[in-house]
Amino acid sequence: MAPTTSTTTTAASTTDPSIEVRGLRKTYGSTVAVDGLTFDVHPGEVTGFVGPNGSGKSTTMRAILGLDRPDAGSALVGGQAYRTLRRPLTVLGALLDAGAVHPGRRARDHLRWMAQSNGLPARRVDEVLDQVGLASATRRRAGDLSLGMRQRLGVAAALLGDPPILLLDEPVNGLDPEGIAWMRDLLRALAAQGRAVLLSSHLMSELEGIADHLVVIGRGRLVADTTVREMVAAASQARVEVRTIHKAAAMAALANAGATVAAVADDLLTVDGLDSAAIASALGAAGVAFSELRPHRASLEAAYMELTRDHAEFAATEPA
Repeated sequence: MAPTTSTTTTAASTTDPSIEVRGLRKTYGSTVAVDGLTFDVHPGEVTGFVGPNGSGKSTTMRAILGLDRPDAGSALVGGQAYRTLRRPLTVLGALLDAGAVHPGRRARDHLRWMAQSNGLPARRVDEVLDQVGLASATRRRAGDLSLGMRQRLGVAAALLGDPPILLLDEPVNGLDPEGIAWMRDLLRALAAQGRAVLLSSHLMSELEGIADHLVVIGRGRLVADTTVREMVAAASQARVEVRTIHKAAAMAALANAGATVAAVADDLLTVDGLDSAAIASALGAAGVAFSELRPHRASLEAAYMELTRDHAEFAATEPA
């Protein structure tokens, strides 16, 4: 059973939200991109913002940043509209498109211009370049940087004003394994400092190790607002994993006992409809040996796929 909107109260959710989206609606002609969307992003948490392609994530983030004006509803940052902030970089740091930097502009010059526009001290430029590992590339032009280095430059820009709120769209895109590990540690550290982090990503395996909370949308509407733990638990249900080299015989015995059985590996089955004791009894009665019985834990990716399978606007056919 897929999780629905959660009413669970966490420690962080007792504080005022850093980002408040209320009844947000945005259309482009006859296309409804976002339809009555409501959710909060709280300080001290990494909130994963996920959904299929075309679900409205980009439109929502652009509305939060004042780049798109909604037809209805609101998106507030620290209780204010982003457009009204006098020094926005000190309130919210954002990374939407790492390739948006002029290719002829040097990394340090790009950040110096941003710092000056928000009244930030010039020393912050070198501090954030060092923080993201670009201290040796400050004079290189953006067009000469790899995708991963441009991502680091985008994160440096987001951190420039030392903001309490961060909004990052696919920040690990183009990073090598070392860079991904660094990003994971950085985001967890930022949340531990009490900052609110809204992280849009399609990499469920990464979100599983980073995010505390998840906001899932599909076709512009809220699908789930829940913790990672709750979402995985809902997808795991009461399934049991059985490890046996006698797969066919085990599947037959368990099916005859009324279970729903699926093979997930050569020697591994997932069983739904029977608890561990009943499974052991059914296999024992059929003379089928097994080496392991344990509760099944779904991955976040599996939980997400189950939750959004009816909300994908662009779905390919199954491969032959």
